[in-house]
Amino acid sequence: MNRARIIHKLTGILIGAALLLALPLFAQSDKTLPPNTRFFTPPPDQGAVQQAFSLIRSGQVKNALLIAAMEVAPRAAWVTGGTPSQVRTSVKKTLSQAQMQRAVPVFVLYNIPNRDCGSYSAGGAQDTSTYEAWIDAVAGAIGNHKVVILLEPDGLALLPGDCGYTAQNTADRFTQINYAVAKLEANPATIVYLDAGHSAWHSVGDMAVRLVQGGVLQTQGFYSNPSNYRATDYETKFDTWISKCIAFANDPEEGGWRLGHYDWCASQYYSPFGPVNPNDISTWNYTDQWFDANLGTAVAATHFLIDTSRNGQGPFNAASYAAAPYNQPVGVIGTLNAGNWCNPPARGLGLRATANTGVPLLDAYLWIKVPGESDGSCNAQGGVRAWDYSIYTQPGWPTDATSQALFDPLWGLVDPAAGAWFPQQALDLAKRANPALLP
Repeated sequence: MNRARIIHKLTGILIGAALLLALPLFAQSDKTLPPNTRFFTPPPDQGAVQQAFSLIRSGQVKNALLIAAMEVAPRAAWVTGGTPSQVRTSVKKTLSQAQMQRAVPVFVLYNIPNRDCGSYSAGGAQDTSTYEAWIDAVAGAIGNHKVVILLEPDGLALLPGDCGYTAQNTADRFTQINYAVAKLEANPATIVYLDAGHSAWHSVGDMAVRLVQGGVLQTQGFYSNPSNYRATDYETKFDTWISKCIAFANDPEEGGWRLGHYDWCASQYYSPFGPVNPNDISTWNYTDQWFDANLGTAVAATHFLIDTSRNGQGPFNAASYAAAPYNQPVGVIGTLNAGNWCNPPARGLGLRATANTGVPLLDAYLWIKVPGESDGSCNAQGGVRAWDYSIYTQPGWPTDATSQALFDPLWGLVDPAAGAWFPQQALDLAKRANPALLP
């Protein structure tokens, strides 16, 4: 195949999703996701397009096709700020593109005040009234269109009070989330899900009460693993327990002794015989036994979604860096593992978006995080990296403390800012996809 034909094929792949079935998607009033739901594929990231053609020019045709295949997979469209007028225009544009594909768009709304506790993805609306006006604009643009809304990643799992903000900031967060739920759910075909963090973070009961305070009982449910790497079976188990915990703490039978007691729910950290390893699902059987014994006649009814965009190889474990040739000390390994959410290497794309999950409460696997976009600058200065350069370094790595603080030794470079295209990680994710992207 000559170069012109390769470029033509690649271009066709990159834009193909936008040209499929150019028929209108009629507004629907139901709030379900049938197993045959077609999810929207946004236009390819310009960083991906540039990377793909650069790979072709260097003769790496298969790698270029991997990037192209990743970009035509359905994934979420992030809405991260702007004025009400700007966000209204942006949402309507995405809705129009989704209509051309006869697909359901998945919007991630990410503009909450004090977003990300001022960390890599800091920003968001200035205050509650500004945020509510922004939500009004989003809801108004959506109207009767069928959409999935993933409301504010880290909005509930990372409350302002978790990182030193005031109690009023946390109270405002619940006010903001509840306002968004009420406004968006008022649309006849808008399906809203709230943030539940992931299975290596909050306990089941802690996350359940946060969800309920955020208004989850007025929504379709919640989503877990956003922008993270936890394996799908871990998240399915964790999410099922959250749904059961919500049912448990709202069960009025036997005099209502369970009512409001989310804190009684067993979790991924529970065992009657001592500590449980939250990273070893084989030790989680005691929690299943607890719910079997205590759920009563309550029936879990809160649905959930799982982000599978980057969990094809499961979570990162830095233990290999303790061995030769790196020989990094225990303190370094601990810091690397604590920052395993931030651009970890050797991960892979996971299950493609589908509503055909085979699990009654699990509405869909989705690519919520956009694969190929950086999690942030992921360095020692940000607290998620550590490295003893006196033990191991490579030619070209920084030698002064200031530069080392901004360097990511796991990738051997300075990582792009949060949301920017990260070509090295993008190709690594595509190569290690599970299931594979290409035959």
